[in-house]
Amino acid sequence: MTALVDIAHATKRYGTLEAVRDISFALEPGQTVALVGHNGAGKTTLIKLMLGLVRPTEGSVRVLGEDPAGGGTEARRRLGYLPESVSFNTALTGREVLAFYARLKSEPVAGIQALLDRVGLAKAADRRIGTYSKGMRQRLGLAQALIGTPQLLLLDEPTTGLDPGLRMEFYEIVGELSDRGATVVLSSHVLTELEERTERVLIVSRGHLVADGTIDELRRIAELPAKVRVSVAPGEAERLRGLMGDPASGRTFNGHRVEFDVTPSEKIELLRRAAGAGDLIRDIDVVPPSLDELYAHFLRKETP
Repeated sequence: MTALVDIAHATKRYGTLEAVRDISFALEPGQTVALVGHNGAGKTTLIKLMLGLVRPTEGSVRVLGEDPAGGGTEARRRLGYLPESVSFNTALTGREVLAFYARLKSEPVAGIQALLDRVGLAKAADRRIGTYSKGMRQRLGLAQALIGTPQLLLLDEPTTGLDPGLRMEFYEIVGELSDRGATVVLSSHVLTELEERTERVLIVSRGHLVADGTIDELRRIAELPAKVRVSVAPGEAERLRGLMGDPASGRTFNGHRVEFDVTPSEKIELLRRAAGAGDLIRDIDVVPPSLDELYAHFLRKETP
């Protein structure tokens, strides 16, 4: 399968600053990928490299089979981009803005009505953007990124300003695009949103790619403890802690819930003991390390 994005040993320097350092990865069709990192980690530079806005100082970048900075137009027509800070001419209407971008991509203007409907702006299509709220401008930016049914979508903080309902609709759109074979790259600091919605995570820190894999793969690499939360009848928490083998283990909450931190090798044994407690147990939840915890772990490993 041909990669839609192929970055090989890319380094980007601005004077003495190395914004990106020897990064390599390939993105396949249909993947939904989280690109995460602290401010200044190199995420924006990677996006600029994929957009062709900057050239790598060393290494190579291929997007949709082309050098994105080489001046070709075909790859750009099949690429959608939503920047972190959406800005449009406030004197134009939403419809006029989408018509402008449709013409830039040589796409039929007639198709913008469906996009306006899809992002919930049909009723505001002929209002000037100066009257739009932040969330409405964000939705218009998403509609602009979707023009031409792109094969690659680069979305930087895409849910900023969207209420919970619209965030759900946004991820439905992302799922539909992925099902059609598009590759979607989501750069966001809201890691809880990305955890269940992305197949792969790229973590960058100080210009390095410090982790690359699925959530499950990163959990195996990190070997962080999972949390086992056991609910018991009120007042029975201390008895449970004794039955689990180490009276000092576990943390008690509200007298009826005990939480244990367990390594992968300890988890099965603890669950076996909990099951042996019989009617004392009311519920058991196993909570694996979250993307937030994995992110913090890999950043700590990178910090000298």
